[in-house]
Amino acid sequence: MNCPKCGSEIAAGGTFCGRCGTRMDAASAAPYSINLDTDGRGTGRGYSFEILHQPAFSLAVLTLQAEASIMAESGAMVSMSANVELQSQMKGGLLGALKRAAGGESAFVSTFTARGGPGEVTLAPGAPGDIAAIEMRNQSFFVQSSSYLAGDSSLTVDTKWGGAKSFFGGEGLFVLMVQGQGLLLVSSFGAIHRKTLQPGERYVVDTGHLVAWEGTTQYTLRKAAAGFFRSMVSGEGIVAEFMGPGELLIQTRNLAALAGLLKPFFPTQGSGGSGFNLNLGG
Repeated sequence: MNCPKCGSEIAAGGTFCGRCGTRMDAASAAPYSINLDTDGRGTGRGYSFEILHQPAFSLAVLTLQAEASIMAESGAMVSMSANVELQSQMKGGLLGALKRAAGGESAFVSTFTARGGPGEVTLAPGAPGDIAAIEMRNQSFFVQSSSYLAGDSSLTVDTKWGGAKSFFGGEGLFVLMVQGQGLLLVSSFGAIHRKTLQPGERYVVDTGHLVAWEGTTQYTLRKAAAGFFRSMVSGEGIVAEFMGPGELLIQTRNLAALAGLLKPFFPTQGSGGSGFNLNLGG
């Protein structure tokens, strides 16, 4: 049997392609390149994890062996054992910190290490939603900056210049590229919908609903409708058009859209100060 993605031969009964990491469904031989832990639990190098309270208020519980570490986005910690040491550092030095800050992320990355024995760390995203555990097998993924939650300490997480693609897509000037082998935890606002694209299949996603996609998947950004005015009045600005083969993780809710819905209910700042106008009579 050959891998449907790269064409390499896969041994009989094999689960993964040794060349590109594509996961095979034994029943249909369909490619599943994003290796999700569907049961929300698993093990890594020196730790185990479980995802609880899915899909609305997900919490990642990681049990670290002695001296084992896990990396997480700054501010993602909910709780931890007293023997877990937390270190925050500028990943990639000053230049890396500046790139992360320019991309809308925290300039610091947190590393949790269990000292003197096993320890527990719990992590959660800032918005209500789900957490997905991806088993990376020498792969690369693009991750929306707000969707990166945590990962194996061996993974390379870099903020890449996205050029006009990201700028016009409304996602800032930078995107995250995660590379390597090990656990990657991504989060969403709302639930996570998985979409598999067949070779040559084209699929359009609102940029505000993207969570993660394979680094090898081709995509372009364009207006949702023909003409700038038509695109604006449709309620959809810039969308990402992907071309298979590949897989996408999509979030079912859009935080920017929610902010727009709530905006009329917040007082506006007036020249007089707070913006509140309270009349008690008399």
